[in-house]
Amino acid sequence: MLARLGSIIARLFRAIAPDPFVIAILLTFLTFALALVYTDATPREVLGAWSGSEGIFSPNLLAFALKMCLILVTGHALASAPLMSRMLRRLASWPHSQKQAIALVAFSAALLGTVNWGLGLIAGAILARETGRAMQARGIAVHYPLLAAAGYVGLMVWHGGFSGSAPLTMANKVEIAEVFGANSGLDPLALSKTLLSPLNFIVTGGLLILAPLVLAFMSPKGEECRTPDQYKLADDGTVRLAPDPDKPFLPRLLEDTPMVTIALLGALFLWAFSFYAPDLTFSLTRGSFGVDLESLAIDDERPGINTLGLNEVILTLLMLGLILHATPRRYVAAIQDGAGACAGIILQFPLYFGILGVMKLGLIEQMALGIAHAAGPGGLPILTFLSAGLVNLFVPSGGGQWAIQGPIALRSAQEAGVPIEKMVMAVAYGDQLTNMLQPFWALPLLAITGAKAREIVGYTAVLMVIAALWIALWLWIL
Repeated sequence: MLARLGSIIARLFRAIAPDPFVIAILLTFLTFALALVYTDATPREVLGAWSGSEGIFSPNLLAFALKMCLILVTGHALASAPLMSRMLRRLASWPHSQKQAIALVAFSAALLGTVNWGLGLIAGAILARETGRAMQARGIAVHYPLLAAAGYVGLMVWHGGFSGSAPLTMANKVEIAEVFGANSGLDPLALSKTLLSPLNFIVTGGLLILAPLVLAFMSPKGEECRTPDQYKLADDGTVRLAPDPDKPFLPRLLEDTPMVTIALLGALFLWAFSFYAPDLTFSLTRGSFGVDLESLAIDDERPGINTLGLNEVILTLLMLGLILHATPRRYVAAIQDGAGACAGIILQFPLYFGILGVMKLGLIEQMALGIAHAAGPGGLPILTFLSAGLVNLFVPSGGGQWAIQGPIALRSAQEAGVPIEKMVMAVAYGDQLTNMLQPFWALPLLAITGAKAREIVGYTAVLMVIAALWIALWLWIL
């Protein structure tokens, strides 16, 4: 029954959903029309807002787009490191049935997705492919498209994890200014109010359990399974370097040994130590090795996990990736492998920045007031969550969506008297939910697994509906 429902939903979206770039263009002209109808702006003013320094070429938002690219490529580099690849292949050999295989891939992808969305996406794809190969080698029937769908689950939980754009942006004063402007009047939100809140522990923790169970119960019968050998699979995910026997001694010493990497890691270790263990650093610098446990409690001002932002996530992934790849040449090759997945960000983000520039002409305020009045304080988080899911179909990026919808959500919260942190998470949950229908971020996974988007979307759509009910329930209760 679940598989049949998924097939119906997949056919519907194949019929109506164009390419994400086309959607971005259509949204641009829709925003133009809305601005001309509902504001006093002239066509020249609308065009200027779209193409100027508050729109497509906003320096702050272009810097934000680069951070999104860096999160993707550093996460990819970490997942493709030889040690990580070997661990994933060993994990793939554990299951002894189709349901176990699907549940394992879904849980692993989701768990890694809460650490970093790029890591969860790439590692989930590699694990799905290797699990399919391992199961086929042992003669156990597994529906390979369902395995690929399980490998995509990290994108349904990522915004509740430590690379979530909205919560991390709101935790850092500089990043708030980049998205909302220097005079926004918004104070940073500690992660104890968003990612480390009881709401997020319940919602995201529940999804980590629900997703593997739902997908496992969608397993088809053995004769209906499509096996990995019916697909053109990518390599094993590890970085391969072309031999260069004529390379001179000095470049070989600098590029193919860890010498330079160690120097950079020294600086990164010092940064990580001062950021993640500020109290321990304070004690050691004064010759004391004792740590006051009370001082390690969550504090809104002290550096540490509670103030983790996009910058800190990127530096952490860079440090871990350099450790696992060891040499500069290997790490550069891993980054190059992952850079292709940034094409959509590079092409589409400026269009969404232009949309935001036009919306600043007055549309944001009108939408905020309209949502607040329509929903009321009790229903506002749920309505915001559902609207964020819809917006994500057209703005397939957590960072880009937060830049557009964040001002609307926070203004609505202020009008309705709803806690800002709850609205941040409502937008985050809506953004991640409809990734299960939006194939934009699935492109790297599809390239690794060889599966087609139309083969996995039916399964992920059914999972999306169940996840939506779970999230809406807790937004209402808490």
